[in-house]
Amino acid sequence: MNTLPDLLEKNRLWAEEKTAQDPDFFKRHVAGQQPKYLWVGCADSRVPAAQVMGLEPGEIFVHRNVANVVNHTDLNMLSVLQYAVEVLKVEHVIVCGHYGCGGVAASQEECSHGMIDNWLRNIRDVVKPYQVELDALEGCEKARRLCEVNVIGQAENMSATTVVQEAWRRGQKLEIHGWIYHLENGRVTSLIDPMGGAGEC
Repeated sequence: MNTLPDLLEKNRLWAEEKTAQDPDFFKRHVAGQQPKYLWVGCADSRVPAAQVMGLEPGEIFVHRNVANVVNHTDLNMLSVLQYAVEVLKVEHVIVCGHYGCGGVAASQEECSHGMIDNWLRNIRDVVKPYQVELDALEGCEKARRLCEVNVIGQAENMSATTVVQEAWRRGQKLEIHGWIYHLENGRVTSLIDPMGGAGEC
């Protein structure tokens, strides 16, 4: 197991390696960032946004929470979204979940999990339209479909935020994507066609 001194040493080695490969790597980052993507993903430590996409620091703006929830009352997520869309001018917002999500599974359990039940309530709401389909499934198949419909519902929530709607009204280039990550092989699958265009008034 890595200790904190181990992590500091790994950081030193990483910084030295980056500088050896590209002497201006860190100098460029001091000047600012211009990512084209905002990633709203699960906080699960097995799904690191930049590594999954093969991107370097500065190429993707990231917000993570339990079960990649897009809640219209979450000021943290909305602040990240507003900054990404209005200041950084990202062109793509990716809502990415993953199979085997503990938060999604917990949202369907009848037992209490404490304070997090308030957060997971949102998942129950977004999967309601799929309840008939889900009731016909069992076991692993049902668990996987739950993760998928959560992503779809959260992407739809994202498209309905005032930040995204205002961007579309301005004619800003912005697409919303719903993706899911496969823990078993590291691949990402798109679940919905990109949402974009002039938002509804």
